[in-house]
Amino acid sequence: MSNDLLNINTNTWTEDLNASQKEAVKTLDGPLLVLSGAGTGKTRVLTSRLAELVSNGIAKPWNILAVTFTNKAAREMKMRVASLVGPMVEQVWLGTFHSLAAKMLRRHADLVGLRSDFTILDIDDQIRLLKQLMDAEDIDPKRWPPRLLGGAISRWKDRGLPPEKVDVAEAGDIANGRVRALYERYQARLITLNAVDFGDLLLHMLQVFTKHPDVLADYQNRITHIMVDEYQDTNVAQYLWLRLLTGNRNNLCCVGDDDQSIYGWRGAEVGNILRFESDFSGAKTVRLEENYRSTGHILAAASKIIAHNEKRLGKTLFTAAGDGEKLRVNGYWDGPEEARSIAAQIESLMRDGAHLSQISVLVRAGFQTREFEERFIAIGLPYRVVGARFYERAEIRDAIAYLRLIAQPADDLAFERIINTPKRGLGTASLQTIYIQARSSDKPLLAAAIDLVQTEDLRPSARNMLGTFLNDIKRWRNLVTTMHQADFVKMVLDESGYTQMWQQDKSPDAEGRLENLIELVNAMQDFDSLPGFLEHISLVTDGDSDPEHGEVTLMTLHAAKGLEFDTVFLPGWEEGVFPSQRTMDENGAVGLEEERRLAYVGITRARRNLFISFANSRRIHGQWQSSIPSRFVQELPADNIVEDMAQGIRLGRVSVTRFEGVGDNGFKQGYSESGYGPGRRRMVTRRVEGVESGWEPANDKTEFTPGDRVFHQKFGMGNILTIDGSKLLISFDKAGNKKVVSGFVRKP
Repeated sequence: MSNDLLNINTNTWTEDLNASQKEAVKTLDGPLLVLSGAGTGKTRVLTSRLAELVSNGIAKPWNILAVTFTNKAAREMKMRVASLVGPMVEQVWLGTFHSLAAKMLRRHADLVGLRSDFTILDIDDQIRLLKQLMDAEDIDPKRWPPRLLGGAISRWKDRGLPPEKVDVAEAGDIANGRVRALYERYQARLITLNAVDFGDLLLHMLQVFTKHPDVLADYQNRITHIMVDEYQDTNVAQYLWLRLLTGNRNNLCCVGDDDQSIYGWRGAEVGNILRFESDFSGAKTVRLEENYRSTGHILAAASKIIAHNEKRLGKTLFTAAGDGEKLRVNGYWDGPEEARSIAAQIESLMRDGAHLSQISVLVRAGFQTREFEERFIAIGLPYRVVGARFYERAEIRDAIAYLRLIAQPADDLAFERIINTPKRGLGTASLQTIYIQARSSDKPLLAAAIDLVQTEDLRPSARNMLGTFLNDIKRWRNLVTTMHQADFVKMVLDESGYTQMWQQDKSPDAEGRLENLIELVNAMQDFDSLPGFLEHISLVTDGDSDPEHGEVTLMTLHAAKGLEFDTVFLPGWEEGVFPSQRTMDENGAVGLEEERRLAYVGITRARRNLFISFANSRRIHGQWQSSIPSRFVQELPADNIVEDMAQGIRLGRVSVTRFEGVGDNGFKQGYSESGYGPGRRRMVTRRVEGVESGWEPANDKTEFTPGDRVFHQKFGMGNILTIDGSKLLISFDKAGNKKVVSGFVRKP
């Protein structure tokens, strides 16, 4: 096949590659791991290597399988490859794992009992089907939510395990020990319906390949070269699928970065990339370490932090772009102060000519966006949230609908949203009866429902459930002016069963939804009345964008992977927030290493400016708690951080003394004073390894010993249990055990 027919220029894709990139592009045979650091041009290497295979006649387009993780990445790769090899790109097996597996499965559907026109179910359909099977098996959906069982089945499929290969001991007592049998019935029902879920696409093809070696041999002969993007994010089933397709040729090129493996919670197995050299005999590893995105100080900080992980292949990023600006690391009095300061800094950057579209605020968890959203709206700073804005998230809209109906009984939209959320056994017929009554009597839905429960127009069970709901609404209306708003909304969410609904939901996003509900309770702490809060909500959700000047991007660290911005703010770097305490509790050292990889991803999103911050006090679960800086802060290299910075815009201009000497923890430290603290209290700033670690109440008595009786402004009296530098573990008389900074306590 001539180059003219391919419409390619064999010189275009290697002209500007660096030495490592060229090595990866020119290595066309045998197993190859391209260990690609953040911003090192991995997509260009993938597309150039594909063009190299075709232009040299080593492989025909239809002999190449190129796998990505998202449809967006597949489209981008297809466009880039098309610019190099022309229309022949259409004959490359290029797509996501699921799209390619679906293409194969439609060819061989009969081998697993399906027809080629099978339906691919979405998550809602899967849950609905599981619910039907659970009803037939008399499995209590309240005790064992369908999403919990669906999650267990999905995890088994991600590991390539059909029902017969699931270990009975592993299934444990889920659904009273019947989850494996339910999995079998679920799979049988899917076959009857001529349907599959997403996990089946790979699982069925694994079964086809293992049970029908002739089919596997045909694909192994047809596909001579395989390339995989984001290999660090593959799960076990994807790994097995790739190994089978690779066969004895071993022409597998995997591009990835073990330091950016951050999806373990959804089945990604970082061990796949760590074991590459042992899994594929004779494998070659090429490290892409020259970064084309960030400046030297940013890369040095990222490299220093990630070096603390033990399970990694190792690489060091560098750049020819110069050192650039040093990192700024700030500590703040509390979370709201942090949001105010970051907003002010963004305004300052904007006045200096920065475009808002090149500024992002990246948080560890979705609930952290609220304080920033409200501050941005208050000062008229345009922003966008990747994902739903805080007050637009489904669980928040549900909770607010309860409050709206309590405050305004004529709010039919709120009634419709919550009448069966959570489920109250009110079917379509019952709801239709309420609508008919409302129209005929020209009354709001709530008033119509009150009339109906006094008649026999509804089934007894529906009438009882509706009556209970109406009594709750009436009782809550009587209590609304007698309780603090935060306590009131917590009571409504608990007594309505809404909180319990999400507590029982074991889907991956359930924990995040519960955190958002807690943050909603926190938000109400600042309002004196329910109407005042609801008015605030209506104003907050009516913010206008300003496309002319761009918008600040607000998102979670997980959502930011693959993106880049000139300026990045990383707030909330406190122990328990980031790294996440839940992740560490559930996964131990493995979880901590993934959290550190997430910090690495966050840092390497920044091109020119990076701001990291933490608060000495943050409201968590409705309670103000003292915080200590994240261990990741202390892992930052002092040489790459600005030495003298002002702390807290609200506190005014402060003087910061350079620190001399070394403290007990081995870090440089010292103190400076300012009279600008809240209530004009004397304030001090502590510096750890070149990092300003926040405002602390001044305390001349800094020496404590275990057993000392001490007083804390928020937690009251307590006894010191252990001491770790400036960090004290204290058993408080009423608040229990808490970790606090020594500057926040005093001897009575």
